[in-house]
Amino acid sequence: MVQSINSTQKIEETDGLPMPKRIWAVVSVGFALCMSVLDINIVNIVLPTLSHDFGTSPAVTTWIINGYQLAIVISLLSFSALGEIIGYRKVFLSGIGLFCITSLICALSDSFWTLTVARIFQGFSASAITSVNTAQLRYIYPKSQIGRGMGINAMVVAISAAAGPSVASGILSIASWHWLFAINVPLGLTALFLGIKHLPRQEERSKRKFDYISAIANAVTFGLLIYTLDGFAHHEEMDFLFIQLVVLAVVGTYYVRRQLTQTTPLLPLDLLRIPIFRLSILTSICSFIAQMSAMVSLPFFLQNTLGHSEVMTGLLLTPWPLATLVTAPLAGYLVEHIHPGILGSIGMEIGRAHV
Repeated sequence: MVQSINSTQKIEETDGLPMPKRIWAVVSVGFALCMSVLDINIVNIVLPTLSHDFGTSPAVTTWIINGYQLAIVISLLSFSALGEIIGYRKVFLSGIGLFCITSLICALSDSFWTLTVARIFQGFSASAITSVNTAQLRYIYPKSQIGRGMGINAMVVAISAAAGPSVASGILSIASWHWLFAINVPLGLTALFLGIKHLPRQEERSKRKFDYISAIANAVTFGLLIYTLDGFAHHEEMDFLFIQLVVLAVVGTYYVRRQLTQTTPLLPLDLLRIPIFRLSILTSICSFIAQMSAMVSLPFFLQNTLGHSEVMTGLLLTPWPLATLVTAPLAGYLVEHIHPGILGSIGMEIGRAHV
C-alpha cells in the first residue's frame, strides 16, 4: 500500500516516469508494437506457401490475414474503453501475454484451421496492445514530451513495417514458416517482463461501467460488414448475403442509435459532424484498403505468376514500407508549410500514376 502511494506521488511530482524507468517502459511498449506490426507483414510473404502446404485456395488462405485483422477491427474500441475502466497497464500486459501464447500455437500449427483460429485470437491480443499503447504515453512521458513519445511510437511502427519483408526473407532462407510466429515469443516475453517491472501502475480510471451491449453490437456490426463484403467479392449465394445484409442493417442501426444516446459512447459519432475529420477518416480508410489489398495480393503475383522465391518476394516488397519510413518524417515537416489536403492529394496522385 505504501509502495503504491509512493509510486503515485513520484508520477505526479516528475510529470511522467523518472529516468531510467521511462526508457525501459518505452522499450516495453516498442517491443510490443514491433511484434504486432511485424506479424502482419511477415505473414504476407508466406501466404502462397501456406496455400500450397494446406491445399487451400488463395482466397481461403487470405483468411489467415483477414482473421487477424478482423479481430482487431471488432475489438479495438472495446479494449480502448476497457483500458479506461480497469487500467491501460492491465489491458496492455494481458494483450502481450496472450500474444505470446497464440504465437506459440501458430508456430506449432499443423492445419489451416488451427492456424486461422490461433491467428484470430492473436488479433484480439494485438488489439489489446494497440488500443492502449498511445494512452499510456501520458503516464510515461512528461506533458511537454508527449509529442516526442508519439513520434517514437510512429517510428517503431514504420521500422517494423519496413523490416517485415526482410525479416521474413531472412527466416525463410534458413527455416520453415513456423519460425515466423516463433520469433514473437522472445520479443513478447521481453516486453512483458519490462512492462511488469517498469510501466506506470497508477492511472486515472473512469468510474463508468463497461458497456457490454455496445461492445457486442460493435463486434457484430463491423464483423458482418467485412464478412458481407468478402462474400460479395467471392460470389456467395445471394440468399445468404441478403440475410447478412438484413442482420447488418438491424444491428448496425441499433448500434448507431445507442451510441447517440450515450454520454461516453464506444464510437464517438459526434466527431463525424466535423467536416474535416469526416473527410480525413474517409480518406484514411480508402488509402489503408488500397495498401493492404496490394500487400496481400502481391506475394501471390510475385511467386505464382512471376515465379520468384519467398526470399526474393520479401526483398521485392521491402522498398514499399522502407519508402514510407523515409517519407513519413518528410511529410510531417512539409505539412507545417503545405496544406494537408494538397500534400495528401499529391501523394495519392503519385501512387495512382505508378499503378
